[in-house]
Amino acid sequence: MVSRIACVGGGPGGLFFATLLKQADPSVEVTVFERNRPDDTFGFGVVFSDATLAGIHAADPVLRTALAEHGRHWDDIEVRLKGQRIRCGGNGMAAISRRTLLQLLRRRAEEVGVELRFSHEIPADPAQLADYDLIVAADGANSRFRDGLADVLVPEVEVATAKFIWFGTSYLFDGLTFVHEHGPHGTFAVHGYPISDGVSTFIVETDEESWRRAGLDQFDTSQPPGPSDEKTKAYLEKLFAEQIDGHELLVNNSRWGNFRTRRARRWHSGNVVLLGDAAHTAHFSVGSGTKMAMEDAIALAISLNTHRDDLPAALEAYEAAARPSVEKIQASARPSLSWWEHFGRYHDAFEPTRFAFHFLSRSIGKERIARRDPAFVEEVVRDWRAAHEGRDPLDTPLRVGEQEFAGRWVTGADLAGVACLSLIAPDSEAQLPALYGELERAVSGTTPPELVAVHAGTALTRQLLAEQARLGHAVPALIVEDGMDTDRAETLLLSGRADLVGRDEA
Repeated sequence: MVSRIACVGGGPGGLFFATLLKQADPSVEVTVFERNRPDDTFGFGVVFSDATLAGIHAADPVLRTALAEHGRHWDDIEVRLKGQRIRCGGNGMAAISRRTLLQLLRRRAEEVGVELRFSHEIPADPAQLADYDLIVAADGANSRFRDGLADVLVPEVEVATAKFIWFGTSYLFDGLTFVHEHGPHGTFAVHGYPISDGVSTFIVETDEESWRRAGLDQFDTSQPPGPSDEKTKAYLEKLFAEQIDGHELLVNNSRWGNFRTRRARRWHSGNVVLLGDAAHTAHFSVGSGTKMAMEDAIALAISLNTHRDDLPAALEAYEAAARPSVEKIQASARPSLSWWEHFGRYHDAFEPTRFAFHFLSRSIGKERIARRDPAFVEEVVRDWRAAHEGRDPLDTPLRVGEQEFAGRWVTGADLAGVACLSLIAPDSEAQLPALYGELERAVSGTTPPELVAVHAGTALTRQLLAEQARLGHAVPALIVEDGMDTDRAETLLLSGRADLVGRDEA
């Protein structure tokens, strides 16, 4: 029977787990070891969507109370581009200061009898905690427990090409806001949202070339946590001055990095189990690490209470319960992360409404967006009709070379007489550069293609290849997919990801 539990890491996931388990079984001794001091909090805010909060609220009222009393709630997402502000509703979200959330979670943990030990560094060696029946490694994305058990857990990491840095600002956004500015060195974008009555989170992303051209690559990121990149702060305050009404940026260990998506083949080994970022991460544009860690905490607490006398069964049940949701979020996060790796191209290519739709449809389709905000989608369709003599997307003619297509949905027979380059999209983005090279050679050859048809691969690799053709080389692109339906077809056309669509079987 599990009677003593050590939780290594006093972030939201570790604290929430400790609280849930202790209140379910007060006889269990639960100790949280946190290497930092109580007031050492890095980052600014955490955000939760309304749709994902039900399970957390049901497990314990601490987050519901925190958001109601100290958080900010909104319904719209706003996209700012080229002097325009585009809004899409139906996206209920709430955010709170990370510091405030941690304070409330600590207070709740102490109320139920959890022991909290701060400034307590635990070696990544289970033998150092031999007196405990279970070790919960909630020690973050750089988990030393996970790395120490790599032979069994088999961790993996994917490093994004985009650069990001985390600030706060005294400017208050109305809700989740995406701001895009093209400056003298390239395009920079902001994820901004309010976290209190006086502060907003302000995350900036850009591509590496723009980052280097701006001279923002000189800060020594190898130094210990604490100092912030003041040169970047000054640069971004000037670049976004009009967008934030001249307000200052706030620093807290603010330094550039590349987002790392982490996975592990297994989440537990012996009496050590991973929780939260130690087991998995997903890009912050889709997956809140705090939300996923708190959901892990619920699953682990339930599994331990269900299998009180069988720790191996409890840990297997925990992973079986929590992993599907995590994998679903990571699957949605990859297209979103990819969007942020290429957004400079979209900024240059699209007008504001299409840009906003391209952004919002990076992981979901037109019909789902329309359920949230039908007026926004109507505006997107209205803009298409205005540009195409009143035609709906699929009924809009397109001339490619000497061929006139009556509509945008085509079959193989329709392509007769068109100089078409067929590209087989890869299953991995790592294989795309070779295909980009093949496309480049074809376009610059003596008989360049009039159309590029992309099929196979994944939805993301197909889209990236098609965009390379139409945005990089001004060659119309056809995306062919197995089971293409009307929603998917219209999403591809309205977003500017394709010029033509078709089904594999056709």
